Amino acid sequence: MIRISCDSTADLSAELYRKYNIARMPLYINLAGHEYEDGVDLTADRLFEIVRETGELPMTAARNIDDFVKYIEGVRGESGADEVIHFAISSDFSTSFNMASLAAKDMKGVYVIDSRNLSSGIGLSVIAACEMAAAGMKAEDIVRIAEDDIIPKVDASFILDTLSFMAKGGRCSSVVALGANLLKLKPCIEVVEGKMRVGKKYRGTLERCLKLYIEDRLADLDNIRPDRIFVTSAGCPKEIQQTCVEQVKALGYFKEVLCTEAGCTVSSHCGPGTLGVLFIHK
Repeated sequence: MIRISCDSTADLSAELYRKYNIARMPLYINLAGHEYEDGVDLTADRLFEIVRETGELPMTAARNIDDFVKYIEGVRGESGADEVIHFAISSDFSTSFNMASLAAKDMKGVYVIDSRNLSSGIGLSVIAACEMAAAGMKAEDIVRIAEDDIIPKVDASFILDTLSFMAKGGRCSSVVALGANLLKLKPCIEVVEGKMRVGKKYRGTLERCLKLYIEDRLADLDNIRPDRIFVTSAGCPKEIQQTCVEQVKALGYFKEVLCTEAGCTVSSHCGPGTLGVLFIHK
C-alpha cells in the first residue's frame, strides 16, 4: 500500500485530506514568544489576530530529522502503508525537503519529493499522486511522473494586498514594500523554478486587481489542464473570495474549482488579503 503525504504548506482543505487519505506534517510557527504547529494549535485567522494584537510578525520553521522519522513511523503505523511518498515545500523556501531527505535515507520505502512550489501549487501535485496511487501505479513511477510531468507544469501565483509580511521574512526589501504601498500597487507573485519572483503589478482596489489578475492568468485556457483549479486565499474578505470563485466558474472550463484557505506557514509570508489561482499546464 502507498500513502501520499505532504507538508502542511500544501494548503488543502480538511475535506480533500479526507477524500484522498493524505497524511499531513505540520511545520512550526513562532509568534509572540510561542511555538505552534501549523493547523494543529494555530489557524491562519488566529495568526492574523495575534499579529494585530501584538504588532509582531510570525516566523516559520521546518521539522527536524527526528521529527520526520517519528512522523513517518506514525503514518505507517496508522495506515499500514508499505511505502510513503512525501511532498515537501520548495527547497528554495525551506529546509523541510533537506531534513526529510536526510531522514528518508535510512528508511526503506520512503520517497521525498521537492515540490518546487508552495500552497496549493503543492496540493495539485499531491492530488495527482493520489490519483496515480489509486490507479495502482508503482511508487517509483508515481515519483517519476510527478517530478517530470506534473511539478514542472504547475502554475502558482497570487496577488498580495500588502508586502509587509514579505519584507519581514526577507523576501523583499522594506523599501520596495513601502513604495508598493504608497503607490497602491498589488504585485503578482509567481513561483518559477521553485523560487518566487514579482510578475505584473496591478493598481487599484484589491477586488479590481484580482479580477484583472484572473483574466490575465486564465487568458490561454487551451494550454491549461481542465481537471481542476484552486482558488486559494489568506485573510481575504469572503465576498471577494466568492467573487473570484464565480469568475473562474463562469468560464465553464474546469471540472473542479476548489476553494481553499492558506495555512499558517504560507499566511506568515504572504499576509492578509492574498489570493491566487493555481493550476497545471498541459
